[in-house]
Amino acid sequence: MDEKDIIALVVALVAMLLGCIGSFLPLLPGTPIVLVAAIAHKLIMNPRSVGWFALTILVGMTIFSLVLDYLASMYGAKRLGATRKGMIGAIVGLIVGLFFNLPGILLGPFIGAGLFEMMGGRAWKPAMKAGAGATLGMFAGAVGKLICCIIMTAVFTLSVLWQVMR
Repeated sequence: MDEKDIIALVVALVAMLLGCIGSFLPLLPGTPIVLVAAIAHKLIMNPRSVGWFALTILVGMTIFSLVLDYLASMYGAKRLGATRKGMIGAIVGLIVGLFFNLPGILLGPFIGAGLFEMMGGRAWKPAMKAGAGATLGMFAGAVGKLICCIIMTAVFTLSVLWQVMR
């Protein structure tokens, strides 16, 4: 491995770390960032980059994580009675909660979903139950995306190291 290989790998891994962080932040698409970093690395370092088989796995995992995130969010919300308004409220609550550190990130989606449900005409107790469902579904989807990001980063790194060391 020469200096160019190391720098390119470190830059790609930093971008992938941003993707992992994006798993929990609503404005950063986690797994697509990891995929774009891998593709950019492939375009720049072509023969000494991720293999095509590994890149195909990364594309498949990106699609899987997006579907998983959607299904987990919808399942959690529907399971405890949330409506579309509750899901929108959970996202708004998470965005607002980002300004209040960890407590805001944890409580923001719950409060946002509950408030949006109540603005939609639901009583306090069912609105809060729906808020809990929307929040749990969102967090389950985020955990799934984070796991996919970590696996994708590992597949990428192992593939690049394999290509460089051969």
